[in-house]
This record gives sequence, structure tokens and C-alpha cells, in this order.
Amino acid sequence: MPTQLLTMLPAFLAYFAVALVLLALFLLIYLNVTPYHELALIRAGNTAAAVSLSGALLGFAMPVANVIAHSDTLIGLAVWGAIAGVVQLLAYLVLRFALPQLNQDIPSGKMAPAVFLAVVSLTVGLINAACMTY
Repeated sequence: MPTQLLTMLPAFLAYFAVALVLLALFLLIYLNVTPYHELALIRAGNTAAAVSLSGALLGFAMPVANVIAHSDTLIGLAVWGAIAGVVQLLAYLVLRFALPQLNQDIPSGKMAPAVFLAVVSLTVGLINAACMTY
């Protein structure tokens, strides 16, 4: 049994590394798409920013995790991860259009729009993950 685990370790490390890179890239892009500075707001204790960003990260991680579970190549993981990121960003942009005050609500700490944004991100991520089962 330990020998089999050791032979699987390189694949685990490769998939884990690609997933972390995808997560970091998504976070970097998401933080640059939003007009407010989530990390600074979170450091200042803004719960609304923490909730909305957490929802976006989890909404992105769900399809990535699903692809890892069903993919047989790292390139497939990277491509589907990129698609998942685009879908999540589009969900944010649609919600930003639907709730024009979102750009002011999150920095001012309003929880209702932050929770709604997080739930939309999670919902889109869940549907995204289900669509990526092949």
C-alpha cells in the first residue's frame, strides 16, 4: 500500500500545484476586476468584503475541484479552470450590473448585497462544476 501511495504522490503534487496557481490567478484577476480593494477592506474588518470574496473563491474552487476529480490531464485542468474563472467573473459583472450600488455597498460594509453576491458566486460555481463532469 505505501508503495502505491508513493507512486501517486507526483500526480497529487502536480494537480495540487496547478490548482493553487489557478486559484492565485483567479484571485489576482478578481481583485483587479472589482473596483474596491477587498484585501484592504478585510484587513480593516469589513465583513461584507470578506463574505463576498469568500463566495467568489469557493465558487471558483468547486468547479476546479470537480475537474481534478474527473480530469486525466493537467492541461484539461488548466483549460477548464480558466473557463471556470471566466464564468465566475461574468457572474460578478452581471450582478454588478443588476445591483449598481454594489460598488459602494461592499466598501461601506452592507451585508445584504455581500451575502447575495457570495450566494450567486456559489450557485454559479456549483452549476459550473456540474457542467464540467465529463
